[in-house]
Amino acid sequence: MSTAIESQPGLIAQFRPLLTYGRRALALVWATSKWLTVALACLTLVAGLLPAGVAWVGKLLVDSVVVAIELGEMSDEIWLWLGLEALLVAAMAASQTGLNIANSLLRAQLGQRVNLMILEKTQRLELAQLEDAEFYDRLTRARREASSRPLALVKKTFGVMQNGISILSFSGLLLAFSPWAVLLLVLGGLPAFFVEAKFAGQAFMLFRWRSPESREMNYLEMVLARDDFTKEVKLYNLAPTLLKRYRTIFRTLFKEDRALTIRRGWWAFGLGLLGTGALYLAFAWVVLATVAGHLSLGEMTMYMMVFKQGQSAVSASLTSVNGMYEDHLYLSSLYEFLELPDAARRGQLTQGSEPGSGLAIVDLSFTYPGTDRNVLSNINLALKPGSSLALVGENGSGKTTLTKLIAGLYEIDQGDIFFDGSSLKQWDPRALQDRIGVIFQDFARYQWLVGQNVGAGDVERFDDVERWQLAAEKGLADDFINALPSGYQTQLGRWFKDGYELSGGQWQKIALARAFMRQQADILILDEPTSAMDAQAEAAVFDHLQETAKDQILILISHRFSTVRRADCIAVMSEGKIIEYGSHDELMALGGRYATLFRLQAEAYQ
Repeated sequence: MSTAIESQPGLIAQFRPLLTYGRRALALVWATSKWLTVALACLTLVAGLLPAGVAWVGKLLVDSVVVAIELGEMSDEIWLWLGLEALLVAAMAASQTGLNIANSLLRAQLGQRVNLMILEKTQRLELAQLEDAEFYDRLTRARREASSRPLALVKKTFGVMQNGISILSFSGLLLAFSPWAVLLLVLGGLPAFFVEAKFAGQAFMLFRWRSPESREMNYLEMVLARDDFTKEVKLYNLAPTLLKRYRTIFRTLFKEDRALTIRRGWWAFGLGLLGTGALYLAFAWVVLATVAGHLSLGEMTMYMMVFKQGQSAVSASLTSVNGMYEDHLYLSSLYEFLELPDAARRGQLTQGSEPGSGLAIVDLSFTYPGTDRNVLSNINLALKPGSSLALVGENGSGKTTLTKLIAGLYEIDQGDIFFDGSSLKQWDPRALQDRIGVIFQDFARYQWLVGQNVGAGDVERFDDVERWQLAAEKGLADDFINALPSGYQTQLGRWFKDGYELSGGQWQKIALARAFMRQQADILILDEPTSAMDAQAEAAVFDHLQETAKDQILILISHRFSTVRRADCIAVMSEGKIIEYGSHDELMALGGRYATLFRLQAEAYQ
């Protein structure tokens, strides 16, 4: 980590990307709300000009009072300047209030816009990308603070403009006193700038370096707090171990934060004293000039105010520039994520060249990105509508990966898959997946209404109650759904009020019903669809599936051979290859792996 921090670019190089990211952030804010962006710009201009106006009117007011004291009578000029100063101060307060309102409104809109950009980008990526650890590190970096950084960068940009206008107006007043006063004004604000420039890059490098640890902390929080982990956490008394790990990570991260914060604080204090010294040197200069008779009392008051506010404006401007650099660093994480390559597939077909010809897998091999081991090797299969295929084999043999390739969730690596006579590479991914109904072993348990859990299988019919009921009947879920407190309107899960928790077998039937929502589906893929059911229930479900899916291709993954034997064909997989293929009777006669496993399982039931 220290090497990464020490290797940060030089000061000038650090700020080169600011213009690019400033433009991008401004474009993002402009797209979010044009009117609020214009309001920010106008209010910034007004807020930048008013302080010099207040200082000038204050000088006129003091001089008017001095003259009145000398003459011994009240002057109308005093009331004029006093009223004008009050109006200018009120205008300053109004412009600052307007800036705060505009910033608050933009923050809410922009935060949602950026989060939507991140979520939409996630949906455009390949499944293999989403399963990569580096992806989650990038996602963590993009989501942490990045939703607020574009507005922060724009705010600081406008802040630099506002303070720049103030500095120019103050400088115009100071030039009448001495050009050297302008130089002293600028020099007084430089120390704080150098401190922030020195440590902004280090803070970001620290943030970027420890993304995996931060993500692990988030995961531990989820495991300790979510209901789907609670049973095992309590049963196995995991909480003390997990909390110890959580504390250890936090202490490590805090130690690094503490060291950086302390260094940053002491540097700021030391160099800040130089800025304070410059300010009081300017005060002494003004006082001496007044005593010598070169300045009036009003001019002295004005110049002291100008020096004080001017140095604050210089410091604020330079600090904002540093903040802009820090915002740019965080924004680079956001755009690094948003610029990840989208899914490469760009097929256009919505219908195959040979409708009804079924599914053909030809010399299919597959390797996960970033690895060099084939998960699948030379797979060849042909399935016609109305046929059923069972995939069997030990865990890790490639069964689920094969079904994900058929479903178009992975990009084909070597070989090809044809559906209705056309390569999946030529199919439009959305059109292809609309023709496939799937229940995976790790199917989703949505904390929604029962009907919405079923309706998720077809977003075009998401709220169609009749389709819910029909799909639930096909998935053998209708009976227990009707027995729930509010039927299809029952809230599932424990995350929301009045939630109802289902058994594992009931959840699987909900997932089955979800797969049947797609009436246009030509392929049904069922990955351990009945693992939470007893053997009798599983057999009934599979018989029902074969009955209701007469014109569909049915692909089943199961470890229960009593169910597998009902399939038309069985493929036995091992280490990514099909080592045996045929019907139950053919494989039993072969006397190979399938026959051995079948007999072992049959003996267990005797």
